[in-house]
Amino acid sequence: MAVGFMLAHPYGFTRVMSSFRWPRSFVNGRDVNDWIGPPSNSDGSTKPVTINADTTCGNGWVCEHRWRQIKNMVIFRNVVDGQPFSNWWDNGSNQVAFGRGNKGFIVFNNDDWSLNVTLQTGLPAGTYCDVISGQKKGDSCTAVEVHVAADGVANFLISNEDEDPFIAIHVDAKL
Repeated sequence: MAVGFMLAHPYGFTRVMSSFRWPRSFVNGRDVNDWIGPPSNSDGSTKPVTINADTTCGNGWVCEHRWRQIKNMVIFRNVVDGQPFSNWWDNGSNQVAFGRGNKGFIVFNNDDWSLNVTLQTGLPAGTYCDVISGQKKGDSCTAVEVHVAADGVANFLISNEDEDPFIAIHVDAKL
């Protein structure tokens, strides 16, 4: 969620990092292998990043930037670039939402209960594909669809038990 918030919010300079795995070994609550660097060959040279058939990375690399949610939030950021921060909403706890002009809208649920709220999105009327739970493919959506009414409002239902408890929609994900 933090990377999603960073990429949706207009403040600052964003940077998405990728990383690698290492063999963790905890002794007295401390990882004694915390000194290990990137995946390396026996001669000390760094192993290349390999791309598996399922588009994940191999050779010990993680490649978070390739995950659907992060890749789609980079697209979201590009779509809303230059748009003002708008339509802020929060529940006074850990549920927040905001728009980026008339180009995108995002809703987060970091509470211990489900979110069910109708909000002003600022987006044109239509059906949008949530780019967090899935993505637009042609004229269809692989996951959650959000219906924005003529007045720009939409209902958002996000369970606190969802794998990714946030929804992001933008004009390029309109069906």
